[in-house]
Amino acid sequence: MLIVAHGRQGRSPRARWLQLATVAADGTPRVRTLVFRGWAGSTALDLLTDGRSAKPAELAHQPAVELCWLLPRARSQFRLRGNLQTLPAEQGQKERERHWQMHSPGGRALWGWPPPGEPFDPEAAFPEQLPDGSAMPDHFQLLRIALSQVELLELTGHPHRRRRWRKSTEWVEELLNP
Repeated sequence: MLIVAHGRQGRSPRARWLQLATVAADGTPRVRTLVFRGWAGSTALDLLTDGRSAKPAELAHQPAVELCWLLPRARSQFRLRGNLQTLPAEQGQKERERHWQMHSPGGRALWGWPPPGEPFDPEAAFPEQLPDGSAMPDHFQLLRIALSQVELLELTGHPHRRRRWRKSTEWVEELLNP
């Protein structure tokens, strides 16, 4: 269902934006928008983050997450629950390198910027591109989320339609009130 709804979005960059909810060390929620980078099998997805941001520490403290993915053209909202998946070191490095190579020079540039969340320095370098062949920085991190539950709210018709699939029930579809 998600792949079909995602396909209805066309080539819009917004079709790749989803919101990631984590829990900070102090127990408070954090939500931010990330870019969907692809599927890793049928029940895991890849996101990328700057390792100097707060997300890696939050996920080390609490690896459970929820993602909200609104696909307006399909009039569908997906809520995806899962956990950060820890990959073996060699596989994790290969996957990071694969994602690094898939980025355009402009896309890689973000990882050449100063650390996120620190005070702004107008003299700091904010490159617009990191050319092909640029070394992958250590803070270029892969977040692979292994899904345990998917909910779909279809915002069409009356009443709206809501369904859920859970790994614990072998992904059997459950109908829910919207």
